[in-house]
Amino acid sequence: MIDQIRIYVYGGNGGNGVVSFRREKFIPFGGPDGGDGGDGGSIVLVADRSKTTLSDLRRQKHYRANKGENGKGKSQHGKKGVSLEIKVPEGTIVRGVEGDEEIVLGDLVSDGQRLVVARGGRGGCGNEHFATSVKQAPKNAQEGEAGEEREIVLDLKLLADVGLLGRPNAGKSTLINAVSAAKSRVADYPFTTLEPKLGVVEIGYEAFVIADIPGLIEGAHAGHGLGHEFLRHIERTRVLIHIIDGTTRNPLSDFEEINRELFLFNASLKAKPQVVVVNKIDIPSVRERLPELEKSIAGIGFPVYSISAATGEGVPDLMNKALEMLSEVVPPPVEKKEEFKVFRPKPVD
Repeated sequence: MIDQIRIYVYGGNGGNGVVSFRREKFIPFGGPDGGDGGDGGSIVLVADRSKTTLSDLRRQKHYRANKGENGKGKSQHGKKGVSLEIKVPEGTIVRGVEGDEEIVLGDLVSDGQRLVVARGGRGGCGNEHFATSVKQAPKNAQEGEAGEEREIVLDLKLLADVGLLGRPNAGKSTLINAVSAAKSRVADYPFTTLEPKLGVVEIGYEAFVIADIPGLIEGAHAGHGLGHEFLRHIERTRVLIHIIDGTTRNPLSDFEEINRELFLFNASLKAKPQVVVVNKIDIPSVRERLPELEKSIAGIGFPVYSISAATGEGVPDLMNKALEMLSEVVPPPVEKKEEFKVFRPKPVD
């Protein structure tokens, strides 16, 4: 999955003003009539709900908007340059690179939200603007301004209400396939899922988005395995469902290991509500040791459920609990990490 990319954007240059004089029969001294150049187009990022990754931007690194047309005689102004719109998924954080620092320019979280990342230059004035009572035939005009140039980093964090956690092959993909229309790959070997999958769970007249986060391993917080690539997506979820494989030797140790990786990556994830789920109770050996597992997990302070993602046993109760917890959790604020107030005046029309 392509969820972070670096591109270069260039606003269009403004068109040049023109030097021109009115020449008509019986009007020997018509005066200056040079028109203004048109403004250059801007680069605009637009959040699009139909986009799920940044892969469309992988092959092209440089994006340029059209420049404005030059002015013409008879006070004809040049046409404005067409702005270039770049569609990105919801949940894209935009950062501008300034030297060694990256400054947050915006956070595109809703469909249709727009962000101008490189403004076009203003068109130059024609010579008709420079006429005065003393200088009635000016022979100078302005050149158009150059458009803004900027290097930006697009960082996608999935917008999901509930995130599925667990070690590889714990049954996360089977669960998301069972509760939604998502088609996550399922097989009997670790790391079957190589990129996050989103699904929509509908319960009565209510619904929420659930994300299948690929399995985490020890050292994920330091980038081992596919750690950093997927830990970023957990930050925006409101509730975590932590799935434990009931067939492993020490399920409690697996739970503590995954949580340790979460907290080392971002300490604020400690406060995120979790539901602990013992999966694969359809297997006789797991069902036999279920009382022992539930007793050992009961002291961790989180709600504990037992399910079989393959057969659906216990899954409805789990989804109802997730919906109940979502109603109690306040949605996270939009990320904004500017250390000082930035004033960005609107350009003059």
